[in-house]
Amino acid sequence: MKQLKICYVSSEVVPFAKTGGLADVAGALPIAHKEMGHDVRLMMPNYKSINERKFVLREVIRLREVKVELNQQVKMANGKTAFLPNSKVHVYFLSIPEYFDRKDLYVDSKTKKEFRDNAERFAFFSMSVLNTLKLLYWQPDIIHCNEWQTALIPFYLKTYFKDDPFFKNTRTVLSLHNLAYQGLFPIEKASHIGISNEFHLPKSEFEFFGKLNLLKGGILFADVINTVSEQYAEEISSSSEYGFGLEKILASRKKDLYGILNGVDYSIWSPDSDSNIPVQFDVRSLNRKEENKEALCEKCGLKHDPDIPVIGIISRLVDQKGFDLISEVFDKLMKLKIQLVLLGEGDPKYHEKFKKLAKKYSKKFAVNLKFDNTLAHLIEAGSDIFLMPSKFEPCGLNQIYSLRYGTVPVVRETGGLKDTISNYDRKTGKGNGFTFKKYDAKEMLRAVNTAVEMFQDKKTWIKIQKNGMRADFSWDASAKKYLKLYEKALKKK
Repeated sequence: MKQLKICYVSSEVVPFAKTGGLADVAGALPIAHKEMGHDVRLMMPNYKSINERKFVLREVIRLREVKVELNQQVKMANGKTAFLPNSKVHVYFLSIPEYFDRKDLYVDSKTKKEFRDNAERFAFFSMSVLNTLKLLYWQPDIIHCNEWQTALIPFYLKTYFKDDPFFKNTRTVLSLHNLAYQGLFPIEKASHIGISNEFHLPKSEFEFFGKLNLLKGGILFADVINTVSEQYAEEISSSSEYGFGLEKILASRKKDLYGILNGVDYSIWSPDSDSNIPVQFDVRSLNRKEENKEALCEKCGLKHDPDIPVIGIISRLVDQKGFDLISEVFDKLMKLKIQLVLLGEGDPKYHEKFKKLAKKYSKKFAVNLKFDNTLAHLIEAGSDIFLMPSKFEPCGLNQIYSLRYGTVPVVRETGGLKDTISNYDRKTGKGNGFTFKKYDAKEMLRAVNTAVEMFQDKKTWIKIQKNGMRADFSWDASAKKYLKLYEKALKKK
């Protein structure tokens, strides 16, 4: 395959800015493609929260005061550059001060509400990406967009830049990471961000039940669309439960919709080299995992007992992640011979509920209402079981991390969870976890109970652990699939 010029655009990238799995993907996939010999550049907003000194951001003379015009409004963007750590991937940080000179990405931490000007913020960012490419004299073969925040790029290319020879051979890919977030705004915002009447009239590309939907428009204008697991691609184009109103739009583009499972960066998430855990181990020294369990229990104020399984949960505390199910049967969970460690933050109703439950079951349940990367690694390494009962899960990464750490997942069969976790079968000895199908608290409890009972059969349990630890979900395989996706996009006229 010839060397491609790939411009990867994301509103968040690890380690610079992160709210979810998108940042992990954006920080890993470009590196994988760079290592395969492709010319990759990454573009993201320059939020105030990014530590410019730590990441050695440098000014780019030709990217001082980049003119960005939309709806007869002119803003000036400034570009700086740095490398993705431990790579040769150039990252361009684009700042429009009035939009990005704030620490929060999408939601104001003071009001807990989304910024009112989010549509303008990411519209001007998207346009600044295209203007920056021209100033760099770097013509990408592929512009890889992600989520609603960059979904206007395919639209701008096919309207504002449709006769521009610079982008004549450029094609777009739009990755959908979670259909629950679509970039919905009042329809009046359309004119502010360069979307003319014909594109936001009823039943037109950006109109969605009387509102402006940036993701819908992106889906209709992108050359190729993908989402982050094969199962999720099927779900969102065939069911209103998963498609959130876009299922018919996605079905209309079924031939251009693909599912590619996210990869995992094993240089960060692997117990044989993890600097965040007390004791490193691998499939040949699995017995050393117990020392991490002991450290986890000590850290969380629980009594360590090798015969009692520790169940770990690392998640946003929202209904989507199955916390309504967990809440419904929590007292019954606590009757099992288990200990439970929870790490995450989210809906205030769950904060209050789990604080009370932690007091009630202080000897069995430890709650950590925060984001803590070091503790996340320790939970993966020290838990025996990892619980992910999601209502929907586009891909999910923690279940894949858990496999590598010998922590057996219990998951609901949906999206990427179904694609990565197979129910253990005693007869065949195959399977790497425990699953349940129906989104139901009793079904979840039954699956947890099965895992807890199986934990007592040490010989079988070790087999399940090793089945998971030997699986390979590295970025290499996923990156190759993305290259095939780019080839499909390049064939579009």
